[in-house]
Amino acid sequence: MHTKSPMASPRPRILVTGSNGQVGSELKELLEKEEGFETFFLDRKQLPLEQTMIIQDILGMYEPDIIIHAAAYTAVDKAESEPELADAINHLATEEIAQYCRLYGAKLLAISTDYVFDGHSNEPLTEDTPTAPLNIYGLTKWKGEQAIQKWTPESIIIRTSWVYSAYGNNFVKTMIRLLNEREELSVVHDQIGSPTYARDLAQAIIDIIKANDWHPGMYHYSNEGQLSWYDFAVAIRELIGATCRITPIPTSEYPTPAKRPAYSLLDKSKIKHIFNVRVPFWFDSLTEMIALER
Repeated sequence: MHTKSPMASPRPRILVTGSNGQVGSELKELLEKEEGFETFFLDRKQLPLEQTMIIQDILGMYEPDIIIHAAAYTAVDKAESEPELADAINHLATEEIAQYCRLYGAKLLAISTDYVFDGHSNEPLTEDTPTAPLNIYGLTKWKGEQAIQKWTPESIIIRTSWVYSAYGNNFVKTMIRLLNEREELSVVHDQIGSPTYARDLAQAIIDIIKANDWHPGMYHYSNEGQLSWYDFAVAIRELIGATCRITPIPTSEYPTPAKRPAYSLLDKSKIKHIFNVRVPFWFDSLTEMIALER
């Protein structure tokens, strides 16, 4: 099989899926400032992932050298009642993309999730920690990982957690709105991890591609530090100067259709060692994003 180097042509062609999502939007903003690439950004209308039969034909129209697969079905609770749609988008569509890359020698960098873990650990999760998804979303993303590793083992997969951005819907934007609207909020205090500012992850992805030193495999990326959703909410309140009272509650008092892992702190040692990427501290990144919001 002929495999072309992602940097073989003068201007490598990069195709980003999920261009209206949080990571996709940040990638678009950052990549458009880069000189060395020809870039294509596909949203759900241009690349309807649930229509798996046409995915490879659509990709073929762009002939990408590198695909950054940032699109996903991410409505974690809704996935419990839409398992087939979640599987089509997160698993079967990902398999089609991986097969396209194998057939045409394109490089694949895909984004996965901490939800492939069951949350029973009490130490940071490495790439080798056994997976055991608790919910449909996590299961379909895990199946997507498996498909990539089957068809294109030379791919890079980056698992991330608690993603937020100035784009899209996320915990930070919801908290900003609620903290300004309400006098009191309850937030879960017994789910531990670290948030990921989508712009930091997007920059790390670009740095990996620009380094032109492709090391296949599984990697973890989130911002540095460890906190609960309650701690995160308190920090947001502090940064926006709200006076809303926040009460810490256990997960048992906030039932959701999908179970969440209680502990999903990702170990970033591997991505820092292999690619020398910058991993900012969570509070610094949150401060930066909130400054953009105001």
